[in-house]
Amino acid sequence: MIPTITAFESSPDRGQGLARDMRVRWALEEVGQPYEVRLLSFSAMKEPAHRALHPFGQIPTYEEGDLVLFESGAIVLHIAQHHAGLLPDDANAQARAIAWMFAALNTVESPILELQTAKFQEGDKPWAAQRLPLVLDRIRHRLGDLSTRLGEADWLDGAFSAGDLMMVGVLLRLKASGLLDEYPNLAAYVARAKARPAFKRAFDAQWAVFAGTG
Repeated sequence: MIPTITAFESSPDRGQGLARDMRVRWALEEVGQPYEVRLLSFSAMKEPAHRALHPFGQIPTYEEGDLVLFESGAIVLHIAQHHAGLLPDDANAQARAIAWMFAALNTVESPILELQTAKFQEGDKPWAAQRLPLVLDRIRHRLGDLSTRLGEADWLDGAFSAGDLMMVGVLLRLKASGLLDEYPNLAAYVARAKARPAFKRAFDAQWAVFAGTG
């Protein structure tokens, strides 16, 4: 059965691979699972039909037969658990890979999203200039810990896994900030992931929507 995912009809990131459907596309490409995409306008995302799939009116969603999922992390985990290629065979290593997925979404992404809020939603506030350095410090703290843990390894825990996929998906949000350049091993880590053929296919598919050729 070919699953269907939802994505932005007109992505705020202008096709740069930052929208969260990119993580799901990438996972599906890594495991070799064909999929279909239903594009949604911002207004359609708030309609009852879509809210029945995603209670918060966002993307992506994932439909496969009677199964409907929302939240990119939950979708990627489902894909990884039902297809070979994104989780190790060893049970302990598999548990560690899942832990890295949670770390990406809960520990690392939170301050990065806070930076976006500070810049774009709160940038005109009188206290914005005082808040921004605090947010940047929190991000650097997380990146420093992650850089130390990665060291000179190619991936977070042995072979590439869903943990790396989610972590890189989060780190890509720092592209415009220049913060990753302060941690050469993390910049190289992201570059390695972006060089994977599955990432390139997923990125091209998302870019094609923006370019009007998808």
